[in-house]
Amino acid sequence: MKPPLRTKSVGTKVSEEEFAALESRARARKLTLPEWVRAELLEPRADGGGAADEVLLGEVLALRTILLNFMLKVGEGNPRHRN
Repeated sequence: MKPPLRTKSVGTKVSEEEFAALESRARARKLTLPEWVRAELLEPRADGGGAADEVLLGEVLALRTILLNFMLKVGEGNPRHRN
């Protein structure tokens, strides 16, 4: 059975250094760059996460820190945060 015909593409711009790093990762898995990128984008991760999950976790933790700092200031009765 033939794989479905691929007619759509996804792209991004990268620096020379980033491109070299991507090629190196593809070679390490003995794949062409397009094969490796497709696998990275579409294959489920064994660890259940990926770069996007790490970014989202970082954002949630940053927001948590901001909220905790704000709540501490409010709890201290800091007049700068009162209406």
